[in-house]
Amino acid sequence: MYTQALNTSDTDDRNIEDAARAGQFQARVDADERIEPNDWMPAAYRKTLTRQISQHAHSEIVGMLPEGNWITRAPTLRRKAALLAKVQDECGHGLYLYAAAETLGTSREELVDLMLAGKAKYSSIFNYPTLTWADIGAIGWLVDGAAIMNQIPLCRCSYGPYARAMIRVCKEESFHQRQGFEIMLTLSRGSEEQKAMAQSALDRWWWPVLMMFGPPDKASQHSDTSTKWKIKRFSNDELRQKFVDATVSQAQFLGLTIPDPGMKQDEAGHWVYSAIDWNEFNQVLAGNGPCNRDRLAARRKAHDEGAWVREAAQTFAEKRKQRLAAQAA
Repeated sequence: MYTQALNTSDTDDRNIEDAARAGQFQARVDADERIEPNDWMPAAYRKTLTRQISQHAHSEIVGMLPEGNWITRAPTLRRKAALLAKVQDECGHGLYLYAAAETLGTSREELVDLMLAGKAKYSSIFNYPTLTWADIGAIGWLVDGAAIMNQIPLCRCSYGPYARAMIRVCKEESFHQRQGFEIMLTLSRGSEEQKAMAQSALDRWWWPVLMMFGPPDKASQHSDTSTKWKIKRFSNDELRQKFVDATVSQAQFLGLTIPDPGMKQDEAGHWVYSAIDWNEFNQVLAGNGPCNRDRLAARRKAHDEGAWVREAAQTFAEKRKQRLAAQAA
């Protein structure tokens, strides 16, 4: 009984200490101080960040697939080179983000294994097919445009490594968005067939892009705590509305029609869009989208075929370590 009393006392002391640390942590966040890897942080903060950053990294890597499919089929050498450079950028974004996630204590190998096993999510938008060249323009204009809207506030995220990684990512994504808009502009100013191709791409991508901001605020599981900890600065619905307001005028400039006949402006100038089919979103997240199985199969195949590279790199690192140790001795 005496031992049990001591154990209870120790637990109480730890709880008091953790509560004090949590209060100090929140005060730092409220003061807009950056949290760094070696700083104390609540376990839930670490878990939330690991989930969000790793999902972001997975999205960048899986996002290479729908566009990489068009590198050899792009209409000109200039378009091929530009698209190749963009896909390389996306790969780099994934690497920055995996590195940021690793600072939270989970290895890159563990994160990748979870994604390949279907236990970690990536953005729903990459489970849709790229049927024509216009889809590449739509991805740059709409998908990367939505990504920028979502990611610019992350440059002020409370976690330092994530915020710093996002600065470079956002600069490159901004270029990708302009590249996609330029493709859509060329098509919309081209032949009737080309303009129809651009309109068809807009029709197919518009609603999935609105879904990629995540579920409505009332159904979002993580928004409240993420906002409290200043991981997120705006809610899903706020970011979605900002994107719609910015994009409608761009579509008008292109001479294209947003596939939402019921859309109208309110007195404040915001574009009010129709109800989103969240059942489709949930189906895609559950693995039942048009390309879910293909995307994971492609990533697993690439991972398996790249095993020899990882093994060679590991062997080289071990030999180099042994050589340096021998020199030091």
